[in-house]
Amino acid sequence: MRWVLETVWVMVVVVVPALGVWLASSLAAYRNGPVWLAVACGILLFPGLPVAWEMWSRRGGVREKKLREGSRYFSTWERLVLRTLVVNLLFIGALVASFPSASFAALATRGDWFLEGRTSEDADTARRLLFATAGGLEWLYRAVRPNPYDDLLQKRAEGDVPSPEPVPVELSTPEPPEPPPVTQPPRPGRAAPSPPPVPPEPDEVQFADDGVPRWPLPARLHPAVAALPPSAEENITSVGRYLAQQESNPWLRIKALHDYVADRVAYDVASYRRHRYGPQDAATVFRTRLSVCAGYANLLAALGEAAGERIIVVGGDARTDGADLTGEGHAWNAARIGGRWVLIDATWDAGTVDGDRFVKRYRTDYLFTPPPVHGVTHFPEESEWQLRAPPLSRGEFFRQPMMKARFFASGLELVAPARSQVTVSGSLDMALRNPRGFFLMADYDDGQGSKGDCRVEGGAETTVRCEIPAEGSYRVRLYTNRERYGTYDGVGEIQVNNRSGG
Repeated sequence: MRWVLETVWVMVVVVVPALGVWLASSLAAYRNGPVWLAVACGILLFPGLPVAWEMWSRRGGVREKKLREGSRYFSTWERLVLRTLVVNLLFIGALVASFPSASFAALATRGDWFLEGRTSEDADTARRLLFATAGGLEWLYRAVRPNPYDDLLQKRAEGDVPSPEPVPVELSTPEPPEPPPVTQPPRPGRAAPSPPPVPPEPDEVQFADDGVPRWPLPARLHPAVAALPPSAEENITSVGRYLAQQESNPWLRIKALHDYVADRVAYDVASYRRHRYGPQDAATVFRTRLSVCAGYANLLAALGEAAGERIIVVGGDARTDGADLTGEGHAWNAARIGGRWVLIDATWDAGTVDGDRFVKRYRTDYLFTPPPVHGVTHFPEESEWQLRAPPLSRGEFFRQPMMKARFFASGLELVAPARSQVTVSGSLDMALRNPRGFFLMADYDDGQGSKGDCRVEGGAETTVRCEIPAEGSYRVRLYTNRERYGTYDGVGEIQVNNRSGG
């Protein structure tokens, strides 16, 4: 029995300091701090401080005197183990208390920093073990990061949601054309040429053989919304009933409801910036035409009820470009159409926030978005509303590169890097598949004035190289356009920690 206990002691004295070093070094990698300093702290915590503590306790011959008097309770080894436990548990507790949400985010995203670049089976096994261990801190992350909109969301009635999980809809996307042969070498620069021109978006909604619309739908308001008479817009009920009467196709009926909310409601940037929100109930939003995401979702659900459609509100986190890769509180909708569930975010389809103002721009990127695409930016609190099996863990959600729906709607595929955050030494190399021939641009920005353009080359197989001149944390952003000249849409970003100048 004593041998077993001593074995456990040895394991503890090794594992606990290792956890402290792992947490500290992962936080350093996540925040682009000096990893070597975190490792040095680990060496100080074991055996440095415990040994120093033991030596200090022996000063003045006090320990020797007690030993001579027969008051020995623990051996020197046992005392070192206990001191090691105390010192390292205090260290780990201080880190977690100081960075409660970042601790989980760091372990879940950069907990394998020392395995970066390794692709062996052993490395993959180690990663799975590390990330599974990191999941043990998710409860703390959830405790300190509640959704600020929870109390503002329209609550679902008991039994309103099917159990145990909704039936997802598999939406199809138009098949990409065969990549054309490149007749001349592409010129390097900000935008890579990919002849011939990308075909224009269809004017009308296209349906697959099973009657499901092809995603993304054309970014055009439903005719019934565009020509809605004032007499039909007196209240929520009149709008819902009118749109239901004007559209017989259930998919297009839901689209009309989505279009009304996305077109009529403006985002309340002032409330969002202050983190103080006025009433977000459907009636208030309908009257003021101003809300944050909770109001958009509540109004769409209320319109669905008026139109005889089943639309519910979903709460969770969402990631946007320029923000932390863990996301922030958000709300969106799920609708049941023909026995299937689909995902909708009218807030993100209404426009964009530019500084302290809202820029109106209707689109359909987040209307009937395929669950794997929606799940790159949206993480519901209730996993069944991911509409995918198996569902992603929160750590897996964090690790996904932050690509918007427009990235996938353009037929693009990010080959490398495969993480939302990476560490580089002077330059970042990206590889993408671009079978539809979109024009691409890329740049980097540290948010403090250091920015520049990246080099983009290729056609169906595109490479991006960003030469970053100084150390620091950067965001590398991707943009696309159907034509070489014109407005390029931001479609995603990668967080980059640069450890040395380019």
